[in-house]
Amino acid sequence: MSLRGRIGRVTEGQWWFCLTHMRVEPDQGCPNKDRMGPYATQEEAAGALQRAAERNKAWDEAEEDDD
Repeated sequence: MSLRGRIGRVTEGQWWFCLTHMRVEPDQGCPNKDRMGPYATQEEAAGALQRAAERNKAWDEAEEDDD
C-alpha cells in the first residue's frame, strides 16, 4: 500500500475546532496551526476550548500546590 493511501485513512472523518472562526470544522478547513484537534466527533471538537480551560486550571492549581 502506498503512503498516500495511509494518509487518507488517518485523516478521514476527523474534526477540528478553528480558533480563527471559533467553530467546528471538518478535516478540510483552516490551516492546522489555527485549529485544535483532531477529534473523532463534532461533539468532541465543540468541547475543545472547555477541556483546555479545565486542564489549564488543573495545572495552575497543581503549580500552586507545589509552591
